[in-house]
Amino acid sequence: MSLVGNRAPDFELEGYFKGQFEKYKLSDYRGKWVILLFYPLDFTFVCPTEVLNFSGAAEQFTKLNCQIFGISVDSVYVHKAWVETKREDGGLGGDLNYPLLSDLNKVTARDYDILMGNEGVALRGLFLINREGVMMHSTINSLSVGRSVTEAMRVLKAFQFVSMHEGHVCPADWEEGKDSMIANSDGMKKYLSNH
Repeated sequence: MSLVGNRAPDFELEGYFKGQFEKYKLSDYRGKWVILLFYPLDFTFVCPTEVLNFSGAAEQFTKLNCQIFGISVDSVYVHKAWVETKREDGGLGGDLNYPLLSDLNKVTARDYDILMGNEGVALRGLFLINREGVMMHSTINSLSVGRSVTEAMRVLKAFQFVSMHEGHVCPADWEEGKDSMIANSDGMKKYLSNH
């Protein structure tokens, strides 16, 4: 069963961020949009490209009132080691612009239905949660292909747009500044006749 349209499962996980170990509880972020970026393991192959690309865009997400959390089944000590290891040695090279959370007991990956039972790691799950704690979007990849920061940003902006413009919907490939559609037959006909 999809989590989209339902309240996102709450969690309280220990995380590593800016040299500190802290507890992070999802429900403490009500009033913000949240992206959960589940990935299999630290010190692996596709994972650092995703984690670093989202870190590079973290300031843009913050300006849109969106908090990013990276989550894997590694311990916070492995997260710390990965952040502090040089890139040429397979690490993240120092600073990361959002917390990495530890789902060591794998409960959160199970709650989000992305735990790979035989491997004991999470699939590449990206979940967008609105300010009220409702899941608005999810995308789940198998391990061999990473996710797109550009697409995550586009989807966030689209959901923020429709949340602020009652009665509007965003058509396929909508981007900020493009036409939306009024969610009725006349609105659809008008949109299609102009595009």
